[in-house]
Amino acid sequence: MSKEKKESTQAPINSIDLKILNRLQSDARVSNSALSEQVNLSETPCWRRWKKLEDEGYIDEYRAVLNRRKLGFGVVVFTQVSFTSHDVGLTNQFEQIISEFEWVQMCHCITGSVDYILQLVARDLDEFSQRITLIRRIPGVNAVQSHISVKEIKNTSNLPLS
Repeated sequence: MSKEKKESTQAPINSIDLKILNRLQSDARVSNSALSEQVNLSETPCWRRWKKLEDEGYIDEYRAVLNRRKLGFGVVVFTQVSFTSHDVGLTNQFEQIISEFEWVQMCHCITGSVDYILQLVARDLDEFSQRITLIRRIPGVNAVQSHISVKEIKNTSNLPLS
């Protein structure tokens, strides 16, 4: 969504808004008609609330979740990255570079003994090796430790709204 989002000065959301959000995070393709039935509102008020939640920034985006295995991405890796120093220029450069790698699905700056944790995908171990080499060569990176997922138990972006 390219609209400017309002700051957090809006009124708190209520239980009906939470029901709308919970349903949308499960199925963003739900029709307004079906959604209004599920949250016990008529269609027009339901649509207005939905649009208000979008305008106030409670909904960031709508997207399709693709099946990575069917698309050939058989390797999921969690990689910890440590820096030689916490130079702002180096960490900013690292974050910019990592943001441009489509195969890095997630990157968090974390506390503890490492500086960042990444989740990345690869088609196979050879491709994973090439990608780790790219990360190792980023200026300031001191150490990289990777953990290959052998079984995915749960993978969701849904928030616990109820």
